[in-house]
Amino acid sequence: MECTRPRLLLVEDDRALTGLLADLLTEEGYDVDVAADGHRGLHHALTRDYQVMVVDRGLPALDGLELVARLRGRGVACPVLLLTARGSVADRVDGLDAGAEDYLVKPFEVAELLARLRALRRRHPETAGWLPVGRRRLDVANRRVVEGTTEFPLSAREFAVLHALAGRPSKVFTRAELLSAAFDRADAPGTVDACVHHLRRKLGRDVVRTVHGLGYRLGGQ
Repeated sequence: MECTRPRLLLVEDDRALTGLLADLLTEEGYDVDVAADGHRGLHHALTRDYQVMVVDRGLPALDGLELVARLRGRGVACPVLLLTARGSVADRVDGLDAGAEDYLVKPFEVAELLARLRALRRRHPETAGWLPVGRRRLDVANRRVVEGTTEFPLSAREFAVLHALAGRPSKVFTRAELLSAAFDRADAPGTVDACVHHLRRKLGRDVVRTVHGLGYRLGGQ
């Protein structure tokens, strides 16, 4: 279900800037969580649902580019805006290639930051809490698939796999990527195949498409 106030994660190690941005973003209507380094930001992003993230590139513990790349590898589709003091074309390309949707160079105008965040949310309506799954929808908050008035409850693992696939519907996920996103490290890759089998039995064979020799992607695309 869509929250009244969108949740935003701010990952920034400059305390003064963090305090200023947190206050401004709260006034803008966001529920703001903050993290002062990349590891804390990664933990927040993997354990909570956000509508958008603002990530500084030069973070301690884990660089902002690596943070974004890890999130994309784990199937986290939340749009990310990177903040950085580096403004060269190569730096911007690196940020976008890592998986960020937008890039803002410091110093910046707050009005531009807020406008870019609004644009990101318009381009990514799936972060409101629903993801399309063919003719159905994945209810992220309640871990279920909905089609009209019919509901299909999902196990924790079924949800994790389908959430990863639906979050990036054009991406082909390897078994290793889905294993990392949805299972414990001790699980064997065959666990992914078993989970896909259960999803197909519950939702139909077309819900997950097999890309031979590569892995799986969301079906019906």
